[in-house]
Amino acid sequence: MPTFSIQTFGCQMNYSDSERIISFLESYQFNFINNIHKADLIIFNTCGVRQMAEDRIYGQINNLKQQHKKLLIVVTGCLAYRQDVQKRLKNQVDLFFNIKDFNKLEKWIHKTFSLKEKSFLDFFSSKKYPTAHKISYLSLTPKYSNFFQAYVPIMTGCNNFCTYCVVPYARGREYSRPAKEIIQEIKKLLAKNYKEIFLLGQNVNSYYDKKQKINFAQLLKKINSLPGNFWIRFLTSHPKDMSDELIKVITSSQKICEYVHLPLQAGDNEVLKKMNRKYSPQHYLKTIQKIKNSFKKNKPHSPFAITTDIIVGFPDETRNQFQKTKEIMKKVNYDMTYISRYSPRPGTVAWNFPDNITLEEKKKREKEIEKILEKTSLKNNQKYLNKKVTILIDKKRGESFYGKTRTLKNVKVISKNKKYSVGNFYTVKITQANIWNLEGEIIE
Repeated sequence: MPTFSIQTFGCQMNYSDSERIISFLESYQFNFINNIHKADLIIFNTCGVRQMAEDRIYGQINNLKQQHKKLLIVVTGCLAYRQDVQKRLKNQVDLFFNIKDFNKLEKWIHKTFSLKEKSFLDFFSSKKYPTAHKISYLSLTPKYSNFFQAYVPIMTGCNNFCTYCVVPYARGREYSRPAKEIIQEIKKLLAKNYKEIFLLGQNVNSYYDKKQKINFAQLLKKINSLPGNFWIRFLTSHPKDMSDELIKVITSSQKICEYVHLPLQAGDNEVLKKMNRKYSPQHYLKTIQKIKNSFKKNKPHSPFAITTDIIVGFPDETRNQFQKTKEIMKKVNYDMTYISRYSPRPGTVAWNFPDNITLEEKKKREKEIEKILEKTSLKNNQKYLNKKVTILIDKKRGESFYGKTRTLKNVKVISKNKKYSVGNFYTVKITQANIWNLEGEIIE
């Protein structure tokens, strides 16, 4: 029985894809193992968003091939489509395949391992997938890596073509899963007592089931109406597609968490145009205000959180333009900001722009954003002091439990009580607010 392992880099979507790859290979009687040094086959599910992640992958593949000459290596994910990557790794990698092209992986498996023929269509038909007539890898039942949290992709690909982003090239144009198929997967998870459902897509706001004429807001309503005690989260949204209808559904639905991640990327209009983001700072701020007002109206007694992404050092971004990003940071009062130093990506439009902001300047701007975030994060966290909140415990270390609130705040709880367990909801009284997390005690 061949053994395989998988190395996953990057976003939640990649981790969800890896769960489907594992399920697919196990259907061929491959045995999944965690030890990469004992596997016959290693699949690298790659991320090409930043050069640092790319370099890590090159290093790992090189080291593994030097240590294990007969090891078989397959590369998928965001780097698999790039000709320069294929040329660089051609003597070390046995197969490159697009994550959507499981047929290519299947044919290679048959050839390499001399397995009995079994078609991809037969695999779907045997599982009675509703989209077997139009095979999509998203229809595969994944081998979930967690027993209480699950990633459920609702779409893949992107039509936006931001000038710095590889996603439209790596994943192709947007494809939305049928709503019935998504609901079916979630129902199965809820039957197994899953507590947290993450809906995934490069731009979930543009989800649309053409056959049933269901948009993202309507899909959320359907999921929210399912029976059971569970939370709904989703990633990632695009500001230009955050409609009033969607805002109302997000802020008024019982099971949708009071958390919105809305990437800003930059605060200057000219920079946003150069990024091809298709919204202005004014539109973004107006959308944020709508979200805040709607939360206050529909859930007046519930805390809510807003987070964002920022790119520092985009080509030609001046100091004055960067100042506008800082101004928006202060206006919005984000709970968290995920900061990236601009990294040129081959094949993107911005690859042809001069990377003329020095690394030193990028680091400096990153620190300036972090200083603002530290203040807003602490201020927001202090609102939780002496309040009772529900957390979902997701890990235990020693006598400490760690969990997250509906607003995705990290909470540390110290307890010797053995009846508490990972994967369950508990009410916690917050006793301490720090910059990056909260601390509290479980209330009976």
